[in-house]
Amino acid sequence: MKAISIISVLFAGVIIAITSCNSVRLHYPEAKKVNQVDDYFGTKVPDPYRWLENDTSKETAAWVKEENKLTFGYLEKIPYRDKIKKRLEELWNYPKMSSLWKEGGYYFFARNDGLQNQSVYYILKKPGDEPQVILDPNKLSKDGTVALSNFAVSKDGKYLGYGISRGGSDWQEFFVRDIKTKKDLSDHLRWIKFSGMAWYGDGFYYSRYAKPARGQELVAANKNNKVYYHRTGTSQDQDRLVYEDPAHPDRSFSPGVTEDRKYLIISVTQSTSGNALYVKNLQQKDAPLIKLVKNFDHDYWVVDHIGDQLLIMTNDNAPDYKLIALRDNDLNIEHAIEILPEKEQVLTSVIPGGGKLIAEYLKDAHSVLNVYDMKGKFLHEVALPGIGTVGGFHAKPNDNVAFYSFTSFTFPSVVYKYDIANNRSEVYFKPDINFDFDNYVTEQVFYYSKDSTRVPMFIVHQKNIVLNGKNPTLLYGYGGFNISLTPSFRISRLVWLENGGVFAMANLRGGGEYGERWHLAGTKMHKQNVFDDFIWAAKYLIKKHYTSPRYLAIQGGSNGGLLIGAVVNQAPELFRVALPAVGVMDMLRYNKFTIGRYWASDYGTSEDSREMFEYLYHYSPLHNIRPGKPYPAILITTADHDDRVVPAHSFKYAATLQATYKGKNPILIRIETKAGHGGGKPTTKQIEEAADLYSFTFYNMGITPKY
Repeated sequence: MKAISIISVLFAGVIIAITSCNSVRLHYPEAKKVNQVDDYFGTKVPDPYRWLENDTSKETAAWVKEENKLTFGYLEKIPYRDKIKKRLEELWNYPKMSSLWKEGGYYFFARNDGLQNQSVYYILKKPGDEPQVILDPNKLSKDGTVALSNFAVSKDGKYLGYGISRGGSDWQEFFVRDIKTKKDLSDHLRWIKFSGMAWYGDGFYYSRYAKPARGQELVAANKNNKVYYHRTGTSQDQDRLVYEDPAHPDRSFSPGVTEDRKYLIISVTQSTSGNALYVKNLQQKDAPLIKLVKNFDHDYWVVDHIGDQLLIMTNDNAPDYKLIALRDNDLNIEHAIEILPEKEQVLTSVIPGGGKLIAEYLKDAHSVLNVYDMKGKFLHEVALPGIGTVGGFHAKPNDNVAFYSFTSFTFPSVVYKYDIANNRSEVYFKPDINFDFDNYVTEQVFYYSKDSTRVPMFIVHQKNIVLNGKNPTLLYGYGGFNISLTPSFRISRLVWLENGGVFAMANLRGGGEYGERWHLAGTKMHKQNVFDDFIWAAKYLIKKHYTSPRYLAIQGGSNGGLLIGAVVNQAPELFRVALPAVGVMDMLRYNKFTIGRYWASDYGTSEDSREMFEYLYHYSPLHNIRPGKPYPAILITTADHDDRVVPAHSFKYAATLQATYKGKNPILIRIETKAGHGGGKPTTKQIEEAADLYSFTFYNMGITPKY
């Protein structure tokens, strides 16, 4: 969306009057209403703010300008906002480093010295050598809004293929860099989304869409995805078409190549759950594309090709996932050999390394690492520092050295070097943060939801907490798309904790914490389970006197933004502050934009049936805003370049809330410019947004931070 300065008759004057918390109702920009009514199976549904879906119109730009004027005017009057921002900068300013990975005979890692907008990528021949910069994204834009989105090294170590995104968009541009000279070649590929770069020979496989119409780049539905092969040093219009499926324009393709370069793998998707799987033998001339799996009933992920076996993870007849193998001479999925059978813990990944299989499992939403031989015999568990999350585990099938990172709520990410043969981990990099982590504890509790389902929740707080119901508490949730919320470290969260705040994270149904059954229990006609799980998490925190409705804030983004929007309609009396970010707020039209149709496997659509429409209509955040409800203080956040959950969701939601709610709690929307769904957001913008969210929350709880 372009920032255009327009004086419009759409808006009344913006008046800000903040003398004390919630003392005066804000005067919101007056957005026009249009006579748009849609018919769903005989039910007439008004959509008066449909014009806000046009993200490039002058009217929308003017509305955005006035809303931001109101919001930032409000935030600027919070007396400790600048102090919170300064404290965040102090905390943020420490070196951070990713795990190392090996490719093309080199090791690579990313590092941020502290306040750099984007992490810098380094190369070294072996661990312990002096690293050299191979790519610094900070040099790609002055304001840090160009971010790295892809990083792929050719098998021979000659080339680095990398992708960038601009302003937070999901659109990627691909480039190729000569590793020896550290200079880019002429390659420049565009109109790529959700694709990696699968190197083979002197080029790589990738998928792309057709160029969208001018002005529709961030909203138009992305269809007719195709797989191409790009040869290094050539222009994109010379790329060879490898695969397309014009009969099914809604399908998308993710190409990959096995480590030994024997097979081309194409994963075919038409939603966020389930995929078809095609393979082609690259070592046989004119080999056919074999469709191992033709339906979309289950998930299939190729781990790698080892020896004469193709290793595949799947939840087919294994809701908690298992590892199977297909032999080269019998690529029939019905004849698969079971290597790692399903067990009670959820299998999340398998990495071949050092002649063994390192399998990561989830046990009650935290990581467990087990090591097996290549036939699936259990050898031992990898000792971890505590309850937390393993990330970035990188190994090569025949190398004995691996690297991984470990983190938890009060355990900043530490990089470990792992000796596979001797099952021994040693610290490779540990950050130094000036913060007393020993003063904080993490609990994992289990509470019962509305239907008596047992749900886990992590709670983080100071050791000397007094359970008197007066602790400011931030409850976070997601609950969708088989995504698991596991313990993780967020530097911004320390501002909340050091001011006596409690942080709680509930593992709601709809996520993947307990496998596919847990996921499906929060989808389509069972979506209300997710909202109930979250509401009952809030009730648990109140019942146990961690907090009370006066001091309870709730937060979630994307599908989690939908969650927040739904529960403030259903139980507004439980919360003091709500922070929905980039949320899916219009459940009747979400599938009309960019890749929204992929979410239908979780949500269903308003066009599926009368029953599905009525279910969505019953909880859709936009359509269940009612006058007279005691809505909490709400700060909606979105961004002008969000082409995943388009900002129209938040725009229409904010306009409806502001026009409907007549109480004194503020209903504000913060619209970031040159930013998207969240990925690649520069450090400066992250700090500014965190300062605004915490300032708004403390202020509306009547709490003054200690700074």
